[in-house]
Amino acid sequence: MKILVVTDAWHPQVNGVVRTLGQVAREAAGFGVTVEFLSPSEFRTVPMPSYPEIRLALASAGAMERRLDAIAPNAIHIATEGPLGHAMRRVCIRRGLPFTTSFHTRFPDYVAERVTLAPKWSGDLTWAWLRRFHSQSAALLAATPTLVHELEGRGFPNVKLWQRGVDGRLFHPDRQRVLDLPRPIFLTVGRVAVEKNLEEFLKLDLPGTKLVVGDGPDRARLAKTYPDAVFLGAKHGEELADIYASSDVFVFPSLTDTFGLVLLEALASGVPVAAFPAAAPRDVIGQAPVGCLNDDLKRACLGVLDLDKAACRSFAEGLTWEATARSFVKYVTEATQRPRRRRDRMAA
Repeated sequence: MKILVVTDAWHPQVNGVVRTLGQVAREAAGFGVTVEFLSPSEFRTVPMPSYPEIRLALASAGAMERRLDAIAPNAIHIATEGPLGHAMRRVCIRRGLPFTTSFHTRFPDYVAERVTLAPKWSGDLTWAWLRRFHSQSAALLAATPTLVHELEGRGFPNVKLWQRGVDGRLFHPDRQRVLDLPRPIFLTVGRVAVEKNLEEFLKLDLPGTKLVVGDGPDRARLAKTYPDAVFLGAKHGEELADIYASSDVFVFPSLTDTFGLVLLEALASGVPVAAFPAAAPRDVIGQAPVGCLNDDLKRACLGVLDLDKAACRSFAEGLTWEATARSFVKYVTEATQRPRRRRDRMAA
């Protein structure tokens, strides 16, 4: 079984989409499924306006068809709604090939943060564009029950729950090291950009240290505005795992993330979570005694200092990347057994 994943998000980007796809490919290989990627690394790219760290691929439908023929996959998954995703979608529709898609990013919310327009333009039209993109998908994969329910309520068809996992071997409490910083250490990890709502964390009056791991377009501004916080830039692998396990609280100020893999990475490291009661932390944590969700983020941060680290680790151990990979393979395999209807072929 060979699955082609088409994604506009790829290395050197550091985000949940890239980590999810990479982990799924590694786990799928363990049970005999090959996952190949079609990414911007294979095409000429241009910087994304307002976010030059992200490169947008310039790929014609002809180029996509040649790559598709060369790879000859058994199934196709379009992971993102960017230029590559649109190009492959057009190819699949023209050829009558079934495909699946996934919903990783709340573009309407991100557009509203970055573009000052009337809500109808920044919200309604963006949702309409997304509905059209995913309308031909045999299955639209979404990370949480709340997101599945929202997408169904917004008229998206064939929505399926595709939960995430964590690498419990890498992210582990045993990796705790001594960080030469005042305690307690309040850590946040992720893209340093306006949609992550980091200022709500950075402006808090907290004891100890506010520690930010990640990079992005807002890093220089925030570092200048909040000199009391420590900005380490992007970290990966064992170095990142050491930082997680050596912190006291993981702070997740985002209101727009669809899941937040960093929540699971923190919990697997034995670090409790403080967050607003937004959809992603509600879905990940629920009522488990591994975090505090509160509209008062300072109260949430202070409220988790005495939580049991062992309970955090135990909670995360039930969420594995192998289970994530198996459900992904199941959905895309089912799509290959469901031929596209004639009227579908005519829709673009």
